[in-house]
Amino acid sequence: MATLSLSSASLSPYYHLFFTALAFLISGLIFLLTQKSKSKHLNLPPGPPGWPIVGNLFQFSRSGKSFIEYADELRLKYGPIFTLRMGTRTMIILSDAKLVHEALIEKGVVFATRPSENPTRTIFSCNKFTVNASLYGPVWRSLRRNMVQNMLSSTRLKEFRSVRENAMNTLIERIKAEAQANDGVVSVLKTARFAVFCILLAMCFGIEMDEETVEKMDQMMKAVLIVLDPRIDDYLPILSPFFSKQRKRALEVRNEQIEYIVPFIERRRRALENPGSDPQATTFSYLDTLFDLKVDGRKSAPSHAELVSLCSEFLNGGTDTTATAIEWGIAQLIDNPEVQEKLYREVKASVGDRKVDEKDVDKMPYLQAVVKELLRKHPPTYFSLTHAVTEPTTLAGYDIPTGVNVELYLPAISEDPKLWSDPKKFNPDRFVSGGEEADITGVSGIKMMPFGVGRRICPGLGMATVHVHLMLARMVQEFEWSAYPAGEKLDFAGKLEFTVVMKNKLSAKIKPRV
Repeated sequence: MATLSLSSASLSPYYHLFFTALAFLISGLIFLLTQKSKSKHLNLPPGPPGWPIVGNLFQFSRSGKSFIEYADELRLKYGPIFTLRMGTRTMIILSDAKLVHEALIEKGVVFATRPSENPTRTIFSCNKFTVNASLYGPVWRSLRRNMVQNMLSSTRLKEFRSVRENAMNTLIERIKAEAQANDGVVSVLKTARFAVFCILLAMCFGIEMDEETVEKMDQMMKAVLIVLDPRIDDYLPILSPFFSKQRKRALEVRNEQIEYIVPFIERRRRALENPGSDPQATTFSYLDTLFDLKVDGRKSAPSHAELVSLCSEFLNGGTDTTATAIEWGIAQLIDNPEVQEKLYREVKASVGDRKVDEKDVDKMPYLQAVVKELLRKHPPTYFSLTHAVTEPTTLAGYDIPTGVNVELYLPAISEDPKLWSDPKKFNPDRFVSGGEEADITGVSGIKMMPFGVGRRICPGLGMATVHVHLMLARMVQEFEWSAYPAGEKLDFAGKLEFTVVMKNKLSAKIKPRV
């Protein structure tokens, strides 16, 4: 998924590198001939003709479009399954609900693995030793089973209720403080992100950290995401000699990450060995499940570096997805004041003057409808995490060989007029009793898949939805939200970073309800 954030503009400066790399033409031609001999009998999905070695990479660059715009244009031309060659990578892109259901549900085992990573990502994932990056097999089963059963079960999530309550109270106080200092105006994404990050840090490390530590940890996480941004040599390894400085910087950041996080890991280990010794320690944490984790096919427990990768995955995977959902959600409530008012009335009728608690969510069907519609209109990303096949197979009559990237284009499904009435409109009422239905797990049929579907569905789905429901309910209970400047039409254009964020960050005007 992250590799698809490459923009055509970011490729333009590298044309000269490509022509310099023609000195390596012989090795490139050998590769090309090898690939042709492998693929000459394959019936791949249709797609634009490409150039030798680079495939469609420079065609994309010259288009001046984002990858999303480019892929959407090709989808309309070639249909719901098409092939795109980006340098040495072959992508098969799916944009049809029935095809995705066939691939990930009906043929779920075959489509359940991941493709190879670029060298930088391999360093940060400890050679694919994370839930999302691992190949389909014993390592993945062990890591996922541990996360789902021992950390993200409904019973376990309830144990962190006090952590979430503290974070929600802090969220409201930070919003009030920012508004007081800025004439009632707040930055939604920044405030929401801080609250979610505090929750996940406590869940991961078993420590409720002070604000300064939270900020430092966040800076470290952001530094990692920066060096993981895709580069042209990810698609054309022939250019890798020109990027030695970037590879060196990535190694430096990885070392800094390990050096910074390991002390928190060891602090938690000491707290477990000496109960009551750490006054800031929580009763349980994700690390508690990892210290002595038995991974199928391995004799040793996870190393320090592997623990850092697993903790980073937990933090990165849950922070931005939830925070961006909140930003989009508040934007839609501002743009649809009748929805905001209806939601507030439901909250008020359900809890009166007391603070909303997560136990109240089940009694708020309209809140649930708002969140489901939010996830339909604004999935965390345009593409789910990349899939690959464990063995050669077919889909829609086309060959799907091993080694290709299988990409799932989500907006084409969640806004498909064949599946939804008036799909461009934000309308939570579609999910109210007697209206439209959608199973976000995809088991009974796919109409939206904000967290993926099938065997590789996001294990944090339950946790993320708890956070989104609770945050939106508290924010609407406490404040009336409006556009800033007053009366200005909101820009709903998005851009792909780690998640799909608002192109123009949302600043909103608030008015306390009481």
